[in-house]
Amino acid sequence: MQAQPSATDLNSRALAALRIGVGLLFLIFGEYKVFGTQFTLHGGFQFWINKFLEGGAYPFMASVLRGFVLAHATPIAFLVAYGELAIGIALLFGILVRSASVGGLIYMLTLLVSSDYPGPGAPFWQYFGASLSHSVFALCFVAFLMGRADAVWSVKTLRKSHESQARNRNQ
Repeated sequence: MQAQPSATDLNSRALAALRIGVGLLFLIFGEYKVFGTQFTLHGGFQFWINKFLEGGAYPFMASVLRGFVLAHATPIAFLVAYGELAIGIALLFGILVRSASVGGLIYMLTLLVSSDYPGPGAPFWQYFGASLSHSVFALCFVAFLMGRADAVWSVKTLRKSHESQARNRNQ
């Protein structure tokens, strides 16, 4: 008869599964940007920034997007592409999860204020509805920061397991 996993074990597995799922999504987001050139070199990034400026940016962010982001579009596009890829790899393998989560949280909050503005006359609840595409990921990153998302199914735990097995064989 096998022992039932503890609540801590189940929570660690659930958090790890969420970490891996978010990591896979960011790997996909970053992969097409890094290995293709449309986003970074052929106006894809600028297209999205201009779409944000057409009606999605919070008023305080519009001047930043126009004055700074578009003025430095190509380097920022590469930063976004490689940043998404790095976040994806880190979360997928459970490497530097807290650092990746800080970066991911900052990125999601930046996207939220750049693209999720519901408009000046919107009821309060619409601010939350408009932000779902970024606030859900932001909450995932907060959970990864609060918990030990690398406690299971990570390179660190795999390495510790192999080291433990090697010690046991040598004894």
